[in-house]
Amino acid sequence: METSTFSDDLRRYIAILWRWAWLVMIMVVLGGATAFIISKRTVPVYMATTRLLINEAPATKNTDYASVLASERLARTYSELLTTQPVLEEVNSRLGLTRSERQLSSQIKVNLLRDTQLIDVSVEDPNPVLAADIANAIVAVFSEQNQLLQASRFATSKESLSTQLAQMNEQIETTGEAIQALGETPEEKAERDRLETVLAEYSRTYASLLQSYESVRMAEASSTSNVIQVEMAIPPEIPIRPRTVRNTALGMLVGLMLGVGSVYLIDVLDDTLSPEDVSRQLGLPVLGVIARHQIENGSPVVNYQPRSPVSEAFRSLRTNIQFASVDIPLRTLLVTSPSPQDGKSTVAVNLGASLAQSGYKVGLVEADLRRPQVHKNLGLSNREGISGIFVQPQIVLNGALRETSIENLFAMTSGSLPPNPAELLGSDKMSEILQKVSERTDIILLDSPPVMAVTDAAVLAPRVDGVLLVVKPGSTKLAACRQAIDQLHRVGANILGIVLNDVEMNRSRYRYYRSYYYTYYDKYYNNTNDSHPADEDY
Repeated sequence: METSTFSDDLRRYIAILWRWAWLVMIMVVLGGATAFIISKRTVPVYMATTRLLINEAPATKNTDYASVLASERLARTYSELLTTQPVLEEVNSRLGLTRSERQLSSQIKVNLLRDTQLIDVSVEDPNPVLAADIANAIVAVFSEQNQLLQASRFATSKESLSTQLAQMNEQIETTGEAIQALGETPEEKAERDRLETVLAEYSRTYASLLQSYESVRMAEASSTSNVIQVEMAIPPEIPIRPRTVRNTALGMLVGLMLGVGSVYLIDVLDDTLSPEDVSRQLGLPVLGVIARHQIENGSPVVNYQPRSPVSEAFRSLRTNIQFASVDIPLRTLLVTSPSPQDGKSTVAVNLGASLAQSGYKVGLVEADLRRPQVHKNLGLSNREGISGIFVQPQIVLNGALRETSIENLFAMTSGSLPPNPAELLGSDKMSEILQKVSERTDIILLDSPPVMAVTDAAVLAPRVDGVLLVVKPGSTKLAACRQAIDQLHRVGANILGIVLNDVEMNRSRYRYYRSYYYTYYDKYYNNTNDSHPADEDY
């Protein structure tokens, strides 16, 4: 049971999509066209990328886990330092740019490659050459500033040692000159020995200072991490955005989603009746499906086109009504609708003609004393009718039930329109009139006003054997149909079923009915020599 329900729902959704396929296609085309136009009008942006290698200081190159973490942290630190204000200011200065640091920073993307010491620096710009220049300049500036920053840690020590070495060298030179100036006297020899001892001490001190200076230099060289540009940025040839093809495809996808969503939103908000609603929501059988057809005044379609699909649909309706109540024969049948413009009068006239063609004597009574249509559909005069019988002391038809151009079909038109139709239709005289008509006919059809418009149909419903409710799919509101059924049930009416009138068979939800009627009768007409209008006209 659940599988069947799911299958029905799936077919219903597919039918809805098929019905509104044109709207979905329009949305798809509009979405794709909009994305394409916007992409074409957007200024292209190019991206140049350079790759850096962080050459870790030799003094920190160990094999333990702490060293690995230190390397990763150093790479992350450098990836953050690449877009600092000093770097960006120097890049602007070197390239002669007038952009602010914030604007330049928004163009730069730094990506640290996981588990490596590699860093990718990407720059986006409408000018591909400038994008490459900015990327290369960032690396050069950062490398220089990094060297200066790390060298500043040893600058003080080196400067102090350099000063001491210079002073010591000056003292050594002064002492050497003093030794050279001494003679060979005993006093001068004693002074020479003393100065040579001092010179030897100065030399040892100089050697010690020189060794310390070299140690500082070695420490500086072994603890400085270098930034090496392993791949230079080159001007790209293809822009990274806009991606016209991708954007167009995404626009079409968005249009498809909006189209499908709009279709189902329309379906949810659409309160008009559909064939599925008749069985699901109303719980009534569909006794007939009448296709949209042209109406000619003075002759029902079953008369001037007896073998058309529409005429056969009325004959099918006639058969279904006959089987609707097998135990109790239907002698009086009320034809009404929930709202105006549903085509109840057309259905009543054609149904009456179809019953008459099957051999029944049918009395078609115009019970719509507000906007009568029966006389127009049958080409009759409306000077006299049922309204004149109500004012008679005794109920005598006196020719009010007239013959029509269709054999066995008798019609009683409305006559002049009374001011109180509901009171007349609910009076005892109405029952007497129906009794008189039944004496001369086999079946009585009453064409009454719409249920929701006035109370006339509700007044007549208890007096007849069955009620036929005519609805127009796509026009009749589901809520109005429910209220009409509830109102008829409250007065004890016997609702036989629903007639779907003026149906557009080309719509997907009615394709079953179309294939049944039209395919069968197309084959039938092709096998006959009788000339009739093409089935498509109906």
